[in-house]
Amino acid sequence: MTNVKKRLLKEKIAKIVMQLSGMAITASLFFIVGTILYKGLPYLSWEMISQTPQGGFYIGKDGGILNAILGSLYLASFSTALATLIGIPISIYLHMYVKSGSFLERACKLLFDVLFGIPSIVYGAIAFSIMVWVGIRASLLGGIITITLLTIPIVVRTIDELLKTIPTDLKHVTFSLGATRWETAKMFLRYIRPGIFTAILLAFGRAIGDVAGVLLTTGFSDNLPKYIDEPSATLPLAIFFQLSSPIPEVQGRAYASALVLTFIILIIVICTHLLASKQQKHKI
Repeated sequence: MTNVKKRLLKEKIAKIVMQLSGMAITASLFFIVGTILYKGLPYLSWEMISQTPQGGFYIGKDGGILNAILGSLYLASFSTALATLIGIPISIYLHMYVKSGSFLERACKLLFDVLFGIPSIVYGAIAFSIMVWVGIRASLLGGIITITLLTIPIVVRTIDELLKTIPTDLKHVTFSLGATRWETAKMFLRYIRPGIFTAILLAFGRAIGDVAGVLLTTGFSDNLPKYIDEPSATLPLAIFFQLSSPIPEVQGRAYASALVLTFIILIIVICTHLLASKQQKHKI
């Protein structure tokens, strides 16, 4: 077999592997969405998403999951906002103020890589210990603190990778024109603005879908979340509790709750892509 034929054979094998991988991922997505639709759609109703749980909701009686929907939105929104406000300055500092290749830069990136991979239950356990020491009970505030700590590494590492895509010459040109590091950083943030929306989406998706981290810190309540120092329900916990029931109707409601959660994430994805596309048109 000639060298050219070997290269063409490798090309065909690589193409087949990529096609099979894409088909497997697509099939998995359709299977998950199809399962949720098949099992959850018959139990989804306006009453379910517009009412709070009544007495005996988790044993098949009347009520809905409005408290869990609002709790998840509050938790994910506040924690993602805090993680973004904290994570972006950290990324800017590591990229603009810390010497490239220095021990501090490598140590910080290694630290955030480790934090990125730590399971959420560990964050929940640590946050729970801090809450006990400070005197904070299980509440929406505790969940926000936990999920903020969980999502900060996501924002930091994503923004850091985005900053690496900026041409080095652009940085040199801005400095040669007399721009300060902070002025250069602001220009870089405008340059990577579409990618920042992606980082926010990743953090929000992790925040709204987490179970283990909020299990110990947020608590659970059938009431609507009104105050930050009160326990709050979340959709992942509501799904978990309903799936744990032996009653088929309650399990069906769990899949309906999962369908609502998927729909919320879908809306966030669409809005994020629209914003990113809009910003891409004005990219410098």
